Amino acid sequence: MTIDLLVHGGDVLTVDEAGTVVRDGAVAVHEGEIVAVGPTADVTTRFTATESIDAAGCLVLPGLINTHTHLAMTLLRGRADDVTLQGFLERVLTWEAELLAPKNVAAAVRLAVAESVRAGVTSALDMYWFHDAAEQAARETGWRLHTGPTFMDVPEPPDGMPYEHRLDWARRDLAARGGARHGTRPVLFAHSTYTLAPDQLVEIGDLAREFGALLHIHAAENATEVATVEVKYGKRPVELLDSLGLLGPDLLLAHAVDLTGPEIAALARTGTSVAHCPVSNLKLGCGIAPVPRLLSAGITVGLGTDGAVSSNTLDVLGAVRQAALVHKAGGDPTAVGAEQAVRMATIEGARALGLGDHLGSLEAGKRADLIVLDLEAPHLRPLHDPWSTLAYAAHSADVRDTVVDGRVLMRNRTLGTLDEDAALAELEALA
Repeated sequence: MTIDLLVHGGDVLTVDEAGTVVRDGAVAVHEGEIVAVGPTADVTTRFTATESIDAAGCLVLPGLINTHTHLAMTLLRGRADDVTLQGFLERVLTWEAELLAPKNVAAAVRLAVAESVRAGVTSALDMYWFHDAAEQAARETGWRLHTGPTFMDVPEPPDGMPYEHRLDWARRDLAARGGARHGTRPVLFAHSTYTLAPDQLVEIGDLAREFGALLHIHAAENATEVATVEVKYGKRPVELLDSLGLLGPDLLLAHAVDLTGPEIAALARTGTSVAHCPVSNLKLGCGIAPVPRLLSAGITVGLGTDGAVSSNTLDVLGAVRQAALVHKAGGDPTAVGAEQAVRMATIEGARALGLGDHLGSLEAGKRADLIVLDLEAPHLRPLHDPWSTLAYAAHSADVRDTVVDGRVLMRNRTLGTLDEDAALAELEALA
């Protein structure tokens, strides 16, 4: 059988349930789908490829998934450092009202895609204004973007659309998109329980259910946010979402730093997932999310970078390292292990998005989102344990090749579907 792409000769970290590693392995790809994974000697006898990647001396693994970000915030990178979350929001909301427009968002997203592809990030859940401009910019490069309409009831939204018009707009948007396809699904974004009233949250939740959409929301990012919501509504953010019937397998919480035991139990009971953003949480002084307790309760936890203005990079591999390290500060070196941290950036991230059957591991039948990580650098040798190497030693610059939906977006560290120099020049002009 002739296939589109064969990645061969490297050690394949499948991230399947058994954690299978195929030494001198191969991944066969046809029409964007993985059709076989196994030893190179076996796979090459079954398939002839029109395009190939020689991964000898490399590690092949699923593409990294960013489960919470604001991509176009690359435009503001470095402009809101060393402040609290509330101080950060005051600055950023003002700048967004002044600076954001579809053209600017598209330019900022192009730079974000270049950064992400170089870092081995093959898809992201992007909550931001002018999502259609972001989606078009990503589509032109072949990169996988999960996005949709955002709700935030503020006096001067960047798009000029008041809340009362947003439901009909979002309904039209979701209807035009159709259902889930090729590793994506409909998505709605409710900014938070402090920028949307309970009745608005219920309306947005109903709309998400109508279209089978994932609903994504910031919740319990720091103690001040929790106290603000509690004073206003008599309930903490997660308590409020639970009382409104919004917790569930189609809700993904960003951050979830300030949680009580009963709230963790509620997330577990309802099947609600969490996007853990350790770098952003530390930099803004929000605290450390109780990830070991979430995992012990059976809650799905993915990894996110947040926006480049709060974490300064879109480096998911950096988030893997931080997640594997920061939770050991309590004295338990096993709190979040290397394998768990890598899984959070791959298969658990896919599950958090409701796309675990399509993304997050290298298995036949899944979409071909994968990366090749060069193991030749001194800081990666010797390779005793690939999970450990990824979590504690590897850097985003070690990523050599990036493939999304079977299409090679970066080969030998050269981007093939995006003019990186033009993207940099365009954003520098805006900045």
